[in-house]
Amino acid sequence: MRLEQFDMERMQSTYENLVEFNLSESGVRPLSARELVEDAEGLDGLLDQPLVYSQSNGTVELRTAIAALYPGAGVDHVEVTNGGSEANFITTFRLIEPGDEVVMLVPNYMQTWGLARAFGATVREWRLVEDRAAGRWRVDLAALEALVNPKTRLIVICNPNNPTGARLTAADLDGIARVADRHGAWILSDEVYRGAEIDGQETASMWGRSERAIITSGLSKAYGLPGLHIGWIVAPPPLVAAFWSYHDYVTIAPGALNDRLARVALAPARRARLLARTQTILRTNLPLIEAWLREAGGFEWIAPEAGAIVYVRYGHAINSTALAHRVREEKSVLIVPGDHFGMDGYLRLGFGEPPAYNHTGLERLREVLASLPAGPTTPRTPSFA
Repeated sequence: MRLEQFDMERMQSTYENLVEFNLSESGVRPLSARELVEDAEGLDGLLDQPLVYSQSNGTVELRTAIAALYPGAGVDHVEVTNGGSEANFITTFRLIEPGDEVVMLVPNYMQTWGLARAFGATVREWRLVEDRAAGRWRVDLAALEALVNPKTRLIVICNPNNPTGARLTAADLDGIARVADRHGAWILSDEVYRGAEIDGQETASMWGRSERAIITSGLSKAYGLPGLHIGWIVAPPPLVAAFWSYHDYVTIAPGALNDRLARVALAPARRARLLARTQTILRTNLPLIEAWLREAGGFEWIAPEAGAIVYVRYGHAINSTALAHRVREEKSVLIVPGDHFGMDGYLRLGFGEPPAYNHTGLERLREVLASLPAGPTTPRTPSFA
């Protein structure tokens, strides 16, 4: 098996700790353990946690807390993983065989794209529609119907979407479920940004809409806890049991401290405070970055509905990866090029840090853009063909 390079993760992991301003992240500024636990008694309890191998599929307490987020789910529906990325990996590892087809909503986080191809599948693009008249990105269910066939093993979505910040509606999800069920396909719904809605209205989940729905998520984006590296899979119990066996071949178990802190984060009152914090940051910062985009000029965008990211089209004659490297090298600012989503001519800009931090990084981006000629770049439709 040969894996293609995961360009976005390779760029971020190489440079995110070397630049002065990191605008490549899609979550909000992370909390410290002290901020999460909030009281000395809780911190003392954390320090008394034995550093043992934890329950490899997640403690019963943590799986119970996760299951409570998905009506009708119990502990046997849940597998705890080391981050949402491991949840996606294990799911793809278990389901995909050579000759399968995978239909993937694009643009998207490209992990499952690379994994499906490495495991021998053909990936078919299902493109989000950039509907500027309606002011939103939307799905085309007729296009999905045309792509799915008896060879389709998996339909992959990210909701809310990375990189656009768009939300799929309940009707959209019902339509996807109907198509999948007609053809016997599984649905992998990455819902890691669920809870990070700017308007505070929780995004509809794929859970409960199909017996073949698989949910992956975690504490990194909506909760502001990426360093805990806790993710999960929610799926029918027989499939979860199979995922657990595959987990045995990867990282075996989440860390004991991580599992314990995740239980703290998902206690109902604490969870509500964490999500409120995230949504306050987003509601504060999005108007500021949109004001900057209007003032700077030369950008087009559809306002995100969730997540600390805005996906912008720029009007300068330079490849997006070349632009990202130039901004990093000249101004010590890291941004995500549209190339990483198969869409040259776009940038993904994160705005989850404090306003002054975001503004300084954006001003450095503007200085580089001011030195470039205006003009179109290469075609902007998503494609990794």
